[in-house]
Amino acid sequence: MKKFINDVEQVENEMIQGMVKAYPQYLKQLDGYNVVVRAEKKEGKVALISGGGSGHEPAHGGYVGQGMLDCAVAGAVFTSPTPDAIYEGIKAVDSGAGVLMIVKNYTGDVMNFEMAAEMAQMEGIEVKQVVVCDDVAVKDSLYTIGRRGVAGTVFVHKIAGALAERGASLDEVQAAAQKVIDNVRTMGAAIRPCTVPAAGKPGFELGEDEMEIGIGIHGEPGTHRETLKPANAIVDQLLEQILGDLDYEGKEVAVMVNGAGATPLMELFILNNHISDVLAQKGIPVYRTFVGEYMTSLEMEGFSISLLRLDDEMKELLDAPAHTPAWR
Repeated sequence: MKKFINDVEQVENEMIQGMVKAYPQYLKQLDGYNVVVRAEKKEGKVALISGGGSGHEPAHGGYVGQGMLDCAVAGAVFTSPTPDAIYEGIKAVDSGAGVLMIVKNYTGDVMNFEMAAEMAQMEGIEVKQVVVCDDVAVKDSLYTIGRRGVAGTVFVHKIAGALAERGASLDEVQAAAQKVIDNVRTMGAAIRPCTVPAAGKPGFELGEDEMEIGIGIHGEPGTHRETLKPANAIVDQLLEQILGDLDYEGKEVAVMVNGAGATPLMELFILNNHISDVLAQKGIPVYRTFVGEYMTSLEMEGFSISLLRLDDEMKELLDAPAHTPAWR
């Protein structure tokens, strides 16, 4: 294993410290926890909290700031954060208007966030949640009951965060977040694995001419493994699954072409070139496109496609100002 780290046991803590030192205008760390909150707490608004295992940067700490999250809780690499850390985050950001938890659908995340919510509710804090399950590849995977939550989560942060920033109620913000979940679908593929620092070796193996279709953001198996194809053919496979799961015809969409950590922008733009052409051929207008690394898997070489079906309200919230380390 070759990585630019010091102590395997300190990876997450040093990463959080480095993030806060890079972006003090946006972030501060809670003492004793791998939890970041907005540098300037905004009182009187619904607070948004999210998180999960580290290794998906910039998710989720990179989305803390004006117009998106108020708090992000980082667990160990690919490991759910603990209930006590989540609980401390909830307490830190609550200002009386309630807290919405945005949770990716992994069994540990759901369980630990719910435990933290119960702890906070015992102290009189109103807490609600949504669970993101945008991955169309597999159901009931190694880590989930139901579909996995992947890169579409970032759209939930953005749209719900914009509404919360305007002063909407907890019920309204929860409904907006759920609307995004109901209208976003994602699927990915990978050609090289990643190595969790504590493990010291790749989480799986792929031959030089192999790819994994439908892979998860922790390296979980997808639908199948097959011989590597040209980029356009891979896009066709993924879009067939996505478009077959939700009726996008005639609806404006936001497109996210998300790199898994080691995929060059050159290749992501090549992928988007065909995505855009296919959607145009199918009569699906593209309102906005986002190409880059939004939810990674350490140094995995792969990508995912997310399509969000939009209405006028969602377009307005998607376009609303946001000032965070990873979304500006």
